[in-house]
Amino acid sequence: MSQYWRKNQVKIAPWLFLAPAFLVFALYVLNPIAQSVWISFHEWDGLGEKTFIGLANYEELFEDEQFWISLENNVYWLVLYMLAPPIGLAIALFLNQNVPGIRLVKSLFFFPFVISQVVVGLIFAWFYDPHNGLLTLLLGSIGIEPIAILSDEDLVTYGIIAAGLWPQVAYCMILYLTGLNSLSPDQIEAARLDGAKGLRMLWHVILPQLMPATFIAIVVTVIGALRSFDLVAIMTDGGPYGSSSVLAYFMYEQSMFNYRMGYGAAIATVLFLIMDIYIAFFLWRMIRAERS
Repeated sequence: MSQYWRKNQVKIAPWLFLAPAFLVFALYVLNPIAQSVWISFHEWDGLGEKTFIGLANYEELFEDEQFWISLENNVYWLVLYMLAPPIGLAIALFLNQNVPGIRLVKSLFFFPFVISQVVVGLIFAWFYDPHNGLLTLLLGSIGIEPIAILSDEDLVTYGIIAAGLWPQVAYCMILYLTGLNSLSPDQIEAARLDGAKGLRMLWHVILPQLMPATFIAIVVTVIGALRSFDLVAIMTDGGPYGSSSVLAYFMYEQSMFNYRMGYGAAIATVLFLIMDIYIAFFLWRMIRAERS
């Protein structure tokens, strides 16, 4: 055994160091996922005995109108949340300069990221207040009647997404600021000598070096869009009439309010698969682009 270790310790040692992390990951990530999938095949109120019902929860789920409304809202979240990385990049490029007072401006843009999502929800709920909210005052100053965004079935989802974009843009901005501080000055200087500037410099020199930051920004933004819950819970409770519900809130509602843990687990499983497929597709496209 000792002879085998001496010959292969360079190969084995890294796995020994990684083993505790793998164990924790398996215990606290993979195990709960597997348990959630298993529960989705049962009828269970969270307290009594589980009753195995196979795919019945999924059959009911795909016939549930509220599921499709929630899924549609998640698509809106996903599409509009993709505005966060480019806006964050634009703000980072603006802030990445040495001028007097820029640190104060950076802190103002950084502020939304450090406050709780609950606080963000409350701020925007007050902002949208059709009686005394800031939006109502701004619209009134130009002669437009107040708009009750959070009470309008057609506008409520977009209003909540706008609230969610505020801290998400700040997060992407921080990622890109970090990336901009680690750019290779040699590549930039060489590009300038070749006459590159403006958009050409951004597209061909800066953005390729920001690919790691872009990858993290997009993955985190996708996950944030698909697991959106807290803003919906704080601002509307999924209303009016379920029109602003998303899959995460629908799962919570079914599990906690209706005591249908199996049905809630089925919703969670579908959400997990959607998230995995989207991120896997993005990874595949990024790897293919790098290889080509």
